[in-house]
Amino acid sequence: MIKEKNEEGGISLFLSSIGHFISKNWRFILAFFLTFATATAIVWYDANTTETLASFALEEYEVGQVADKTIYATKNLPEDVQYPVAIEKGEKVIRKGFPITEEEYFKLQKMADSPIYVDYRAFCDKILYLILVAVLWIVLFNPVLLRRKVEVKEVILECLLFLLVFFTTSFGMKNAIFQNPFTLPVMIPSVFSAFLIAILFGQTSALFFAVILSLGVLGASAFQIVPALYTLAVCVSSARIVMKIERRIDMVFASIMQAVLSIVFIVFFKVMFNSDFNDAVFIFPGVAFNSFLSGILVLGFLTPLESIMNTASVFRLMDLSDQNAPVLRKLLLTASGTHQHCMMVAQLAENACKEIGANALLARVGAYYHDIGKMEHPEYFTENNIDSANKHTDLNPSLSVSVIKSHIKLGVEKAHQLRLPQQIIDIIAEHHGNSVITYFYNKAKEKDENVSPGDYSYPGTPPASKESAVVMLADVCEAACKSLEKPTAQRLEKFIQELINAKIESGQLDNSALTFGELTKIRDIFVRILAAYYHGRIKYQNQRDPDATGDAENGDKSFTSEKDKSVSSEKDKSASSEAKGK
Repeated sequence: MIKEKNEEGGISLFLSSIGHFISKNWRFILAFFLTFATATAIVWYDANTTETLASFALEEYEVGQVADKTIYATKNLPEDVQYPVAIEKGEKVIRKGFPITEEEYFKLQKMADSPIYVDYRAFCDKILYLILVAVLWIVLFNPVLLRRKVEVKEVILECLLFLLVFFTTSFGMKNAIFQNPFTLPVMIPSVFSAFLIAILFGQTSALFFAVILSLGVLGASAFQIVPALYTLAVCVSSARIVMKIERRIDMVFASIMQAVLSIVFIVFFKVMFNSDFNDAVFIFPGVAFNSFLSGILVLGFLTPLESIMNTASVFRLMDLSDQNAPVLRKLLLTASGTHQHCMMVAQLAENACKEIGANALLARVGAYYHDIGKMEHPEYFTENNIDSANKHTDLNPSLSVSVIKSHIKLGVEKAHQLRLPQQIIDIIAEHHGNSVITYFYNKAKEKDENVSPGDYSYPGTPPASKESAVVMLADVCEAACKSLEKPTAQRLEKFIQELINAKIESGQLDNSALTFGELTKIRDIFVRILAAYYHGRIKYQNQRDPDATGDAENGDKSFTSEKDKSVSSEKDKSASSEAKGK
């Protein structure tokens, strides 16, 4: 009885797990199902229109050949204009051990051309092959290998491009011009697909998709190796080429480069497979034109796709990095200190990401926008109240921390209103993680020892990408180093290392995939840039302090009042504590 209950509980738990998985991933499942169903329809039509018979190709037989098996007609076929001969069900069309006559071969042709004779073996083989490709697709495109969350819009676009390539290859094989394995690549839109995926979703996605596309071409081309290898080669080269472009005009040069590489690949495969160059006059211009046209078409498709899918493509990020963008202009006018801070953080983050191989452009643009939530209440942030009193002096710590924390929520809301890419929104939401705002937490603890750290922590989550983590580190280091006295390279290195260690100990970098080696490189870049920024200058002759008192004409020495020094020192301490709280 107990065993039966345990079995029922296990089955119930299993079904519940399946239901939860389906409810969570139903969009992905639907996209894959529709893609598989469409590919199956293409394979079915291909099997119906291919000259095969009884699971053997018609080319295996010829007039006068001694048949190696007996083939029976399984359907009644009446006479028609093209084949004026009738075939009865059960009739022996050819007989094993006897030569094939012209009439019998004519009947074989009639049966092969008839849509009611389907090559079920070839059909089932391709369905099994598509299942294996789908499994590999799911394995490759997962958050572990991609190191990021897979988006539904990415999967949908990849499915559409896969069907386009699969359809083109399947029906290209039915045209006499493209049946040659070296002429088929002329019409396959593989470069177009690779360009789009690489620009919209990054090089890693494009490389994985290159593997899937090449396997799709292999199955659609009756398992000819040359079109599959060519597809893999041009997709990989296309993904690599577009990673260096920054302007839309660069796509033209990328297209020309890919056109040249396409010819090189064809020459390489012809030599490798010992094929002649008699058809080079058609193939070389064909693959070059295919590659060049693909780049031009990508330029036309990118703008609507960037708008519809809201992706962080290189062109979209370049547009967002324009300092004349309305939101950045508003940030400069309403919160000039924050704007300057964002510019410095962007410089630090960009150079650090270049050093560790992360997306430097994404980090730079994310840094530009990471503090746009401060525009609502700029006076409550120390970098914006240089000439005014600190707004938090007379406020309760709990109220102060509420204002400070709100800039994360306001920034995310503002980013959604601006339709910024999700990667930028993630940087805004994660650039403080869930760290404690130390300055106000310590002030609150002075009044109440039982105060909870959670009440004085940022409401975000720790960074989930390298770019977001680098922006977090750049943000805290730039803010904290402003209050450091005598910022020499040695002091900066020690101080920045302490700040990084604090983030590690508080678990803020656990989900970022940053290694200790990369953190060392990030620290060194920060030290190099900040040391150059805070470098000392010589004092010019007769240079006077603008706040000095005394009779300038009588040559009185300039001095700063003790009160001013005290206020300045207090501000530095406040800024340092707040920065460390970040």
